[in-house]
Amino acid sequence: MAEELELIQNAKNGDLDAFNQLVLDYQQQVYNLAYRMMNDNMAADDITQNTFINAYQHLSSFRGGSFRAWLLRIATNQCYDEHRRHKRKPTSPLTPVDPESGEEFDDPVWLTDDAELPEDFVQSRELESAIQRCIDRLQENFKAILILVDVQGLDYKEASSISDTPIGTVRSRLARARERVQECLQGFGELLPAKYRLKGGSKQ
Repeated sequence: MAEELELIQNAKNGDLDAFNQLVLDYQQQVYNLAYRMMNDNMAADDITQNTFINAYQHLSSFRGGSFRAWLLRIATNQCYDEHRRHKRKPTSPLTPVDPESGEEFDDPVWLTDDAELPEDFVQSRELESAIQRCIDRLQENFKAILILVDVQGLDYKEASSISDTPIGTVRSRLARARERVQECLQGFGELLPAKYRLKGGSKQ
């Protein structure tokens, strides 16, 4: 933490090497957020680049606290701006793509099983694609909270800070977003593990 604070201070003083180190430390998290929000590799690349340009230009406005939360808030706003500019819904690829490598997913991001058997490979990819399609159907504010908490692994306080939303609203939006995704996934019942199916739904 002390090292990061030193990097931030040096970057504020015009040290580009210090800022580049911050970019290296956080670029993957920013990209992953943008990719999940946009479901588009090129858009995620552009948003990631614009996020760090914006961060560098406004670094003097960072007054302390979580630098990660500050960056992800910029990235989230960039995603909102992109949606508004193009007034379009993100499209879902037929085959899910790993945002880090650009390769097809080997296993799902959420429902990962370290002991996954080879025969489950195709089903896992299909499930990941189904999850992303269900996320894409959410309203932007619900999608953002779901991604911040369930995909990025942030706590409610950080998600509240990033989304500029009260913690109580974060909790309620997350609950509703999870419910909507779960309901959406019932349309892919043959792919869905039993523990993720709605109560009262068909068991296989």
